[in-house]
Amino acid sequence: MIKRLFIYGMVGWGLEVLWTGFLSALAGDWRLTSTTYLWMFPIYGMAVLLEDFHDGIRRWPWWARGTFWVVAIWFIEMSSGMLIKALTGTIPWDYTGSTPWQVGGFIRLDMAPLWFGVGLLFERLHDFLIRKLRIY
Repeated sequence: MIKRLFIYGMVGWGLEVLWTGFLSALAGDWRLTSTTYLWMFPIYGMAVLLEDFHDGIRRWPWWARGTFWVVAIWFIEMSSGMLIKALTGTIPWDYTGSTPWQVGGFIRLDMAPLWFGVGLLFERLHDFLIRKLRIY
């Protein structure tokens, strides 16, 4: 479980770096500047705690599973953001003012398609780690 937590944390970090670098390119910043936070490693690593949910919803249609992951990721993003804010007084990824689709600075509703895909991607990663690499 600890190995998978580490892998999920690293994959999440990597995806975030790629995503924010891609957004830099769209904004015309050809330095492809990327942003992440040390806080994100354990947050992405917590995907290991969602593996039982994946096993439970495995037979659902892909669109229902993707929708489940959007809600689950929003819950994690909101609750971890609230905890970090309570501890430090700030939200590392504060979305306030960045879009009308933000909620309290903690989550962005317009990120639903991204989280939909990330959730389904992490399902594949979970299966690969357990079934192919046998990392328990």
